[in-house]
Amino acid sequence: MKQKRVRDHQKSQKSAKSLLDEEIQELKAKYEEICCEREKIKCFSDFPLCQKTLKGLSEAKYVEPTEIQRGSIGSALQGKDILAAAITGSGKTLAFLIPVLEHLYVSKWSRLDGVAAIIISPTRELAYQIFETLKRVGKYHDFSAGLIIGGKNLKFERKRMDQCNILICTPGRLLQHMDENPLFDATTMEMLILDEADRCLDMGFEKTLNAIIENFPPGRQNLLFSATQTNSVKDLARLNLREPVCIGCGISEENKLKKLPAQIVPELLQQNYVVVALEDKITMLWSFIKNHLKQKVIVFLSSCKQVKYTYEIFCKLRPGTSLLALYGTLHQDRRIAIYNDFVKKSNVVLFATDIASRGLDFPSVNWVIQLDCPEDVTQYIHRAGRSARNKARGECLLVLLPSEEEAMAAELEKQFINIRKIIIDPKKLFSPRAKIEAFLAQNPELKASAQRAFVAYIKSIFLMKNKKIFNVKALDLEAYAKSLGLILTPRVRFLERFLKRQNNQTQNVIENKIENDSEETEEMEKQQNSFNFETFHNNSESDEEELLTLKRANHAIEDGISSSEDKDLPAPVLRKKEKSLTKASLAKKALKKKIQINERLIFDDEGNEITDQRKQLQSALAKEYDEKLKVSGGIDIGMAKELLQEEDKYDKQRFRELIKKRHKKLKKKLKSAEASGRNKTEEEEGEEYNNSGEDEDDEISVDLSWLPDPKKIYKSKNTNSSNIEDAEIENKEHSDEISSASGSSSSSADDESENDELTEPVRKKAKVTSKLSLNDAEIIAAQLLASSN
Repeated sequence: MKQKRVRDHQKSQKSAKSLLDEEIQELKAKYEEICCEREKIKCFSDFPLCQKTLKGLSEAKYVEPTEIQRGSIGSALQGKDILAAAITGSGKTLAFLIPVLEHLYVSKWSRLDGVAAIIISPTRELAYQIFETLKRVGKYHDFSAGLIIGGKNLKFERKRMDQCNILICTPGRLLQHMDENPLFDATTMEMLILDEADRCLDMGFEKTLNAIIENFPPGRQNLLFSATQTNSVKDLARLNLREPVCIGCGISEENKLKKLPAQIVPELLQQNYVVVALEDKITMLWSFIKNHLKQKVIVFLSSCKQVKYTYEIFCKLRPGTSLLALYGTLHQDRRIAIYNDFVKKSNVVLFATDIASRGLDFPSVNWVIQLDCPEDVTQYIHRAGRSARNKARGECLLVLLPSEEEAMAAELEKQFINIRKIIIDPKKLFSPRAKIEAFLAQNPELKASAQRAFVAYIKSIFLMKNKKIFNVKALDLEAYAKSLGLILTPRVRFLERFLKRQNNQTQNVIENKIENDSEETEEMEKQQNSFNFETFHNNSESDEEELLTLKRANHAIEDGISSSEDKDLPAPVLRKKEKSLTKASLAKKALKKKIQINERLIFDDEGNEITDQRKQLQSALAKEYDEKLKVSGGIDIGMAKELLQEEDKYDKQRFRELIKKRHKKLKKKLKSAEASGRNKTEEEEGEEYNNSGEDEDDEISVDLSWLPDPKKIYKSKNTNSSNIEDAEIENKEHSDEISSASGSSSSSADDESENDELTEPVRKKAKVTSKLSLNDAEIIAAQLLASSN
C-alpha cells in the first residue's frame, strides 16, 4: 500500500510538472503576439498571464487594464526595457508588478535562487504601498518578498535578505545592506524597477543610485515609471537602457499645435489658484477648513517644521474635524499608522510635506491645497495628482503670493496646464490670530515651534533655484511673524549675512562706476579746452543767425558728457545708511569713553566728594595690580589671590573697630542711666535708644525695651526675704493673741502696716491662717516650733 501511494505521488508530481511546463511554453508562445493584439485587450484575462496571477487580480477587483497597463505589460513580458510616463492615479504600480510576477513564474524561480527583482521607490510610504499591492495580487504565488526601508529593524532584515525573491526598498537602506550585509548578493538579479524614476535619478539620490547600479549585473531588464518622466541622456546612460520602449513620454506635436493641456494632469481635476498675502495664509486655511468640514483634504507645506506647528496650533483651535500630520522626521511606524488612518477616514485634513506627493494612492480626496508654492511644475503635478485618481473628480487650489503670481502662471502655461484664478469672498474669512497669540503666551514649547516654522519657511524660499518666482526680499517678515502668533519677529541670521554681502557688493560696484565717470569727464574737459579758434568763430556766426529762435534745453547727459553748469559741481558722495542703535553698541561706546554708568556719588556741604573707604582697595598691592592690568590686559590669578588675602586683613581690622565702638557706646548709655536715676518706662527707653542710634551710620540700633529695671529686681529680692521672716513672727504673735482673746480676729495698726509690705504669696498664706479654728492654729504652731528646734 505504501509503495502504491509513493508511486501515485510521484506520478502526480510528474503530471504537475508536465502541466506547468506546458503552461509556460504556451505563455511564451503568446508573448510574441501581444504587439499585434494590443488594441483588442479589454481585460486582464486577454493578456497571456498565469492562472495564479489572474486569480489574485480578480480577487483584488482589478478587471480592466488602464492605458499605461495595456502599453507596458506586453513589452515588459517580452523582456524589453520600458520608459513610461502617465498621469497620476493611472495604475502604474500594476504595470510593473504583473511583469515581475510573470517573469518569476515562467523562469521557475524558487526561494533558494536568491533575488530576482528589485523595486526602488524614493519614499518609504510609496514602498509600503507597493508592498501591500504585491501581497494582494501575488498571494497565490510561492515567491517571497521583502520590504526594506529605513526606520525598521536592521538585524531582522539582514537575516532574511538572502531568502527574498522580490525586494521593495528605498535607495539609502538598499545601499546600506550592500555595504554591510555579507548575505546580500545582487548578481542573480534580472529585473530593476524604478518607481517615480525622475525623483530617483535627480540630484538628491544621484550618488546613492550610482553606487547601487555598480553592483547590478549589466544584462538586466529595466523598467522606469513616473508621472513626469526624465528624458536626460545622462540619466538613461547610467541605467544602460537598451532600445527602451517609450510610452507616454512628453507632449505630442498635435497637442502642441492645438495648445491642448498636457496628459500628465487628470482630466477630471479642476485647477484653481488664489493670490493671498503671506500674513493671510493661516486665516485663509482656517476659513477653508471651517467651510469644508465633511470633506477629505490634503494641505501641502514646504518644510517639516511648518507642518508640525500648523498641526499643533490647529489641534488647539479645534476646527471640528479630525487632523493628521505626515512629515519626514516622524518614526516610521507612526508614519505608516497616519497613512492608514488617512486612507480609512472620509472626513479628515492631512498636513503633509512632499513625501506625500509622490505615488501615494489616497482614495476619494476632495481637495488638494498647496499652501506653499511648489518648486517647479513637476512638483505641482505630483501634488495635484493626489486628487481625481482613478477617473474620480477632484479639485486643486494653489495659493500664491503677489510676487509669485506672474512667474508661476507663465511656467504652468508653458506646460499647457490650464489653471483658473479665483477670488476669495472676504465675508467668509475668519481670523484666529487672537486665539493663536493666547495659546503661544500660555505654552512656551508651542512658541518655540512657531519660531522654528518661521525660520524654516524663509530658508525654503531662500534656497529655491527659480529666483523669478521666489524672492526673499518681497516677504513681509514682521506681518508673517504676527500671523503665526509671534509678538516679536525671530532673527534670521543667514538672511542678514546674505543681505549684508549683497549691499557691500552693490556699494563696490557704484563706487567703481563713479570713479570711471569722473575719469571720463576729465578727459572730455581737456578735449573741449583744446578746440581751435576757427571752430569757435564759426559757432559764433551761427549763433548770430539763430539769435531770435527758441532753443531746446538738452537736460540729458549723453556718452558721459555733462553740461556747463554741471562741470563746477563736485562728484556725488555716497552716504552709508545709519546703523540702528542697539544696547550692545551703546555699551561699547560707553566703555570706549570710560563712562561709569549707574554710580552714586555723595558730596559734603562744601561740594567735595565723599569717598567710601569700604568700596576702595587699601593695600599697596592693589596699585601694582591695576597697573599690570592696564599693560597686559589680562588677569593674573596668583596676584589676584594675594590681593584678596591682604584686603581681607583690612576688612577684619575695620570690623573689629566697629564692634569696639558699639560696646563703648552701650557702656556709656548704661552708666548715664544709672547716674541719672530716672524711672522711665520700657517704651521710652527703647525709643530714646533708637533715636540716639539713628544719627550715626556705623552704629546698629538695638531694641532693649524688653529688659526689666535691675534696681526693681534687686529691691524685690531684699524685701521678699525680710518680709517672709516678719510674716512668720507675726503669725506666731497673731496665733497667741487669738488664743488669749475671745475669738476676735482683729490685728493692731503696726501689724497692718507690716502686712501691707508683704508680697503676694505671703498675703495668701495670711489669709489662709486667719480662717483656721483655734485648735488647728495651735497644732500648726506646735509643728512649726518642733521643726525649728
